Amino acid sequence: MSTVLQAKERKELRRSELRKIRDNGNIPAVVYGAKVESKPVFVSGADFTKTIRTVGRNGIISLDVDGSKQDVILTAYQEDAIKKEVIHVDFLAVDKSSKVTVDVRLVLAGEAAGVKDGGVLQQPLHQLSITTTPDNIPPQIEVDVSHLQVGETILAGDIPAFDFTINHEDSEVIASILPPKVEVEINAGEQQEGGHPDNEEGRETEPEGKE
Repeated sequence: MSTVLQAKERKELRRSELRKIRDNGNIPAVVYGAKVESKPVFVSGADFTKTIRTVGRNGIISLDVDGSKQDVILTAYQEDAIKKEVIHVDFLAVDKSSKVTVDVRLVLAGEAAGVKDGGVLQQPLHQLSITTTPDNIPPQIEVDVSHLQVGETILAGDIPAFDFTINHEDSEVIASILPPKVEVEINAGEQQEGGHPDNEEGRETEPEGKE
């Protein structure tokens, strides 16, 4: 059963109205989808936070807009850079039987064997684009890296996908272990073999001629 989030349609689209909505503890939002007309709404900031904690970042929400319910998923949100508060939300209207494409957070699990040997763990990809039905969207995708040795990599093609399709090339790197960094120490006191030191005492001089 989907978690219900109450919303109200926004009648006024002026910037001053957006400020008023936020000042009252609400979040401006928009609902869109292939089979629905785009609609500006707003939701309670506290209720939105509670809902996301309950269903997860990619969970299905039953958005109740003035008494009319629509299953949606959160596709994007904007955050205030200073206050770190959500200031705008995008909801995608979905049909539970139709597939959607979403980005899911990628989490590396375990301590890699190569890191214990001094290697450096690299993660060039932090989320995966997948296609599946809304009910099968995972909250996150975990990849076990505990077996990974120095010089080894995990590719997108190595991730088992039972209920979803991964929209990445099989050769795309998920994680890798780089060799330990080797620092070369240079002794400033060493001199190269052969030749004279670059100073006045080591230079050959011509004898001064007599007048």
